[in-house]
Amino acid sequence: MTDKIIVEQTGAILRITFNQPEKRNAVSLEMWEAVEAALSKYASDASVRALIMSGAGGKAFVSGADISKFESERSSAEAVEHYNATTKKVYDMVEAFPKPTIAQIDGFCIGGGVALSVCCDIRICGESSAFAIPAARLGLGYGFRGINRLANLVGPAFAKEIFFTARRYNAEEVLRIGLVNHVVEDGKVVTMAEEMALQIIENAPMTVDAVKFIANQTRMDESQRDLEACDAMVQACFSSADYIEGRRAFMEKRKPVWQGI
Repeated sequence: MTDKIIVEQTGAILRITFNQPEKRNAVSLEMWEAVEAALSKYASDASVRALIMSGAGGKAFVSGADISKFESERSSAEAVEHYNATTKKVYDMVEAFPKPTIAQIDGFCIGGGVALSVCCDIRICGESSAFAIPAARLGLGYGFRGINRLANLVGPAFAKEIFFTARRYNAEEVLRIGLVNHVVEDGKVVTMAEEMALQIIENAPMTVDAVKFIANQTRMDESQRDLEACDAMVQACFSSADYIEGRRAFMEKRKPVWQGI
């Protein structure tokens, strides 16, 4: 595991931090591979109830690819294919991570940073955060899944504008078009992300997991949706011990004690 990716678990909250602040958390292949390993390790860990993804240093979330590594990591067709396959796998794993995910965005969120953030369930940024996808300035191609994720959030018209112009958007603009859920004071992004994660883990885990799974299904073509799995997860909630506990706790005016069963 590279020291440029920090993985920490505090209680039920997992945090993955991109730790290259001197380069505004630009990401190399080894960093993507470390994130992949962390996601693989914790995806089935029942002790994890929420994931926060963040960037170290307070100046950037992720500012795209580490260009200084291009010569060693993307200098041939085979190397480019491997790099792209790795990043695609990480994006897919973040999107499919079974627990709620929060992108804690401090400062710059550029290129691959935007692509990563839209894979998360919730995005929180600071007032001076800046967003851009400069692919058109670099001659880069962008695949269907990345553009589709963005379009699902902001609509096709704004997705086109973001790509066509390659310009920088401020926090007010991305809030208005729906790219982020919340904008807070710059020094309060960490607190907001952690408070939201704590709110999530106070709720019934089976309900939260079912909602995430079903909400992700709505983004698929009808032919690909697993409606039987959706129905089974809903039924499992109603058949669970947690459903009984939730009702009793409500009537007794106390906090429920969830078991996830």
